[in-house]
Amino acid sequence: MEQIGMFPLFYFPEIGTAWIMGITGTIHILASHTSVGAALLFAFLAHKAYKEDRPELYEYMKKYGMFLLIFSYVVGSITGPGIWYTATAASPRGISALIHNFVWVWATEWVFFVFEVVGVFALVYFINKIDRKTHLKLTYAFALASVGTLFLIIGIISFMMWPGNDAFYQTGSVSDAFFGLTTFPHLFLRIGFMILMSGVIGLIIASSLSDKELKNELIRKMGITSFIGGFITVICFMWYMTTIPENAKVLLSIYMPDIMTTKVVLVVLFSTYFAIAILKPNFINRPFAIVMLFIIAIFGLWPGEKLRESIRKPYVVGQYVYSNQIMGRDVPGKNIKNEVEIIEKHGLLKVNPWIPDRLKTITPENKLEVGELLTKIACSNCHSLETTGKYRPLLKNFVGQDKEMIKTFMQYSLATGAIPYMPKISLPDEEFDAIAQWIESQLPKEK
Repeated sequence: MEQIGMFPLFYFPEIGTAWIMGITGTIHILASHTSVGAALLFAFLAHKAYKEDRPELYEYMKKYGMFLLIFSYVVGSITGPGIWYTATAASPRGISALIHNFVWVWATEWVFFVFEVVGVFALVYFINKIDRKTHLKLTYAFALASVGTLFLIIGIISFMMWPGNDAFYQTGSVSDAFFGLTTFPHLFLRIGFMILMSGVIGLIIASSLSDKELKNELIRKMGITSFIGGFITVICFMWYMTTIPENAKVLLSIYMPDIMTTKVVLVVLFSTYFAIAILKPNFINRPFAIVMLFIIAIFGLWPGEKLRESIRKPYVVGQYVYSNQIMGRDVPGKNIKNEVEIIEKHGLLKVNPWIPDRLKTITPENKLEVGELLTKIACSNCHSLETTGKYRPLLKNFVGQDKEMIKTFMQYSLATGAIPYMPKISLPDEEFDAIAQWIESQLPKEK
C-alpha cells in the first residue's frame, strides 16, 4: 500500500506545536530587524560624520554598536538555530519544502550573514583606528550585506504565504517560487519596520549621552527616523494586504475589525512618542525609552507576526503543504502528489508509516487511543488539545456536543474542505468516529 512521507509526531502540551515556533521566531525577528535597521542607520551616521567632520557621531555609533553586538548578534544567533530546531520538530515537511526549493538561496544568505557578523565586529572595533573613508566604506558594505540577507530571507518566507503564480506548480523553478506577488511589498514592509526599530533603539542610546546638545540632536534624528520607518510600514502593509491569496483574505476579513482598531491605537501611540522625541527631546530619558522599546516590540511586532502566520492557514508553505503536514495539492514541478486523495481512499492509519502496528486496526479496546493519535496528527499543529490549552484550544469548539454532532461536523466540513482556513482531510468513517469519540471523552461533563 502507498505510504505518505510523514515524520514522527511532535506535540507540545498546553501551548500547541506551532506556537513554540512562533514565539521563538518573534524573538529572533525582533533581534534581526534591529540589526538590519541599524546597519542602514550606521551608513547614514558614518556618511554624516565623514562629510561633516563630526567625530562625536563615531562615539554614538560605538555605543550603539556594542548594544547591537549583544542584542542582535547574540540573541539573534541563539534564536536563529532555535527556529530551525522548533520548525523542524513542528513542521518538518514545511521545512523540507523550503530547503528543497531554496537550498542555494539559503546558502547564499548564510554567506551574507557571516559577512554581517564579521562586519559589525570590525565596524565597532575599527572606529578611530582606521581612516574615516575606509570606515565609511565598511559601513556601506555592512548595510548592503544586511539588506542582501533580508532580501533573500523575504523571498523564502513570502513563498510560505504562496508562490503568487501558478507557474511554480508546473516548473518547480526557484525563480517562480522566489519572485511572488507578495515578495516586494513584504520586503519594503519589513524595511520600514526595521528603520522604525533602529530609531527606537537609537533613542535609548541617545538618551544616555552626557553632552546635552548632542543628546537632543540625536533624539530628534532618531524620532524622525522612526517616523519615516513607521510611514513606510503603514503604506507597505496596505500594499501587502492587496497581494495575499483568497484564503488569506477570508481570514483577514474575520480579523479586520480588531486589526483596524489595534492599528489605529498603535499608530496614534507610536506617533505621539516620536513626536515628543522630535519636538520635546528633553522629555525622553532612558527608562522611558526602554519601556517604549518593549511596548513597540510586543504590540508592534507580535500582532503582525501572529496575523501573518494566521492568515496563511490552512497551509504552512506554498499553498500545497497543509499545516498538518499533508500535501494538499499536486505539484508536478516537484513530483508531489495530492495526499488528501490517498488518505481518503486508504485512511490515515494505513498510509502513515509512523502509526504503531497495534493501532493500525481500530478495536473497542484501542479506539480512544487511536482517536487521540489521529486528532494530534490532524489538528495539533494549529490547536492545543487540553481543556486548559492556551492557544486555539480545540475542545472549546465542541462543548455541549455529543459524538454524532462532532462526527457530522468533521464529515461535512473538514472532509469537504468547506472551511477555507482549515486543511481538507477526508477519513474513513471509522477514523472519524474514533476522533469524535476521543473528543467527546475529553469534554467537561455537565453536572
